[in-house]
Amino acid sequence: MIDTLSFLHARFAIALLLFAAGLGAWGSVAFLVRRGISPGFRSAYLLMIGLTALQGLLGIVLITSHQPRELLHVVYGIFAFLFLPGVYFWAARGSRVREGAFMAIACWIVAIAYGRGILTG
Repeated sequence: MIDTLSFLHARFAIALLLFAAGLGAWGSVAFLVRRGISPGFRSAYLLMIGLTALQGLLGIVLITSHQPRELLHVVYGIFAFLFLPGVYFWAARGSRVREGAFMAIACWIVAIAYGRGILTG
């Protein structure tokens, strides 16, 4: 059972990394052409928050059975889980273009955090 959860945790990490990079590119293009983000982007961003929470739950189950190689691995996950919703609610207070810029930047930052989490796993 633990091996299966560990496999899923590793694969979800790669999927989240690619998802965050894709959203970062999407949001960056929207910003460069001076368009606000679409409802589809916003929905995908919220989906990424939910998938990050699911990844965290898998991590919590796994950490009870064995420790990660570095504790920093856990810090990257906590950072992503807190940072994404924080940016979502904070950026929504501004203009649509500003909101898109901050959410795109957040996606790139979290993509880096996911990648670092994979490397420190």
